[in-house]
Amino acid sequence: MNHKTAVLRPRYLAELKPFIGTEQVKVLQGVRRCGKSTILRMICDELVANDVPKSNIYYKRFDEFGLPMRKTGDELTQELSKAFEHSDPSKTMYVFLDEIQEVDQWEKVVRGLHTRENTDVYITGSNAALLSSDLATLLAGRTITFNIYPLSFAEYLDFVNHFKETSAKALAEKSTDDLFLEYLRFGGMPSLFSLQSWNPEIIARELDSIYNTVILRDVAERLGIRDIALLNRLVSYLFSTSGNLFSTRKIVGALVSAGRKTSAETVENYIAALSQAFIINGVSQTGLRGKKALTPLRKFYPVDTGLRNMANDFSAKQDLGFQLENVVCNELLRRGWKVEVGTDGKTEVDFVARKHERMEYFQVTETMLGSDVRTRELAPLQALRDSFPKTVLTLDHFSTSTTEDGINIVNIIDWLTKSNKPRHAYE
Repeated sequence: MNHKTAVLRPRYLAELKPFIGTEQVKVLQGVRRCGKSTILRMICDELVANDVPKSNIYYKRFDEFGLPMRKTGDELTQELSKAFEHSDPSKTMYVFLDEIQEVDQWEKVVRGLHTRENTDVYITGSNAALLSSDLATLLAGRTITFNIYPLSFAEYLDFVNHFKETSAKALAEKSTDDLFLEYLRFGGMPSLFSLQSWNPEIIARELDSIYNTVILRDVAERLGIRDIALLNRLVSYLFSTSGNLFSTRKIVGALVSAGRKTSAETVENYIAALSQAFIINGVSQTGLRGKKALTPLRKFYPVDTGLRNMANDFSAKQDLGFQLENVVCNELLRRGWKVEVGTDGKTEVDFVARKHERMEYFQVTETMLGSDVRTRELAPLQALRDSFPKTVLTLDHFSTSTTEDGINIVNIIDWLTKSNKPRHAYE
């Protein structure tokens, strides 16, 4: 997407602004194509608008078409040295290194930049393990990390409005409810709005391109995985069963039964690599006691429902409840909550969300209509004996209400579009 026509993502800009010009190296991390590059470009525009000379801004994206497959740290250092020669030494030099993991020995370059006076450094990457482990060694305590996600539904509505005369023309006249179904179906990757038309076949090709780039470059290449077929089969399983508790033993058994030789260690390594590439988010059980507390089961949610739904040809009605859970989980993470699955061994709360000393409980359901459904969804929350907020999120359109025992029932679209404060994470 051309950054000149891009939609501002004010939440991230507000989050970053207090740290412009500070000594910390700013690290923007997230799955490929989620908008990290655009956010860097927006910071550049902000600097120019505040009279920073363009000669004092160095921006380089390392995964652009036409660049060498791998760039060395020495080559990058030479480029930076030339840029410094043409800058105004009396003013701060701003350095933006986009998808830095494509550069060999990049961490030494960043360390050198950090020691250089009057230099403000920003990097983006698509692999958490690479960024955290390598930077921790050389820049312990000198980085600040910002997690970037695909579009929230609130941002999605902004994009629809901004592009209503071009790619999103087919969406412009839809109701908010219908737009939410589109969001569930195709997800919120910003690059969808750079397509020429809102066509399912074109969208599928774009999402397939994103998926293959992540799988091949950020997972397989990083781990040296050769059995791409096994990796793809595991991803397909994780995507299609998102929202269900995952058992490594069962998936190994299923793969072996299907003629794929593998082990629990291999599956766990693949899952760790997928998490580090930000394509899935793992949510563990909490509330277990005894031996089960040592080996909690997990649920895995794709970072984007569009990527999830490629496997079933974008059927918006298939597994709607799990898709709603997926959106809620991603939104809680986007808002800075730590997310777990609550259980006492008998009942399950969809999400236990923690932030500092705060905690909230969430149930997610397509509808609360019908006494049996209402009883089933309220029961896990009613069993809780603490005073932390408890909420049921539903597609039902009745206005927000509260039960006699203090459980809030909220329309999921209203909840997704409410404002929330920015947050950041220190390393």
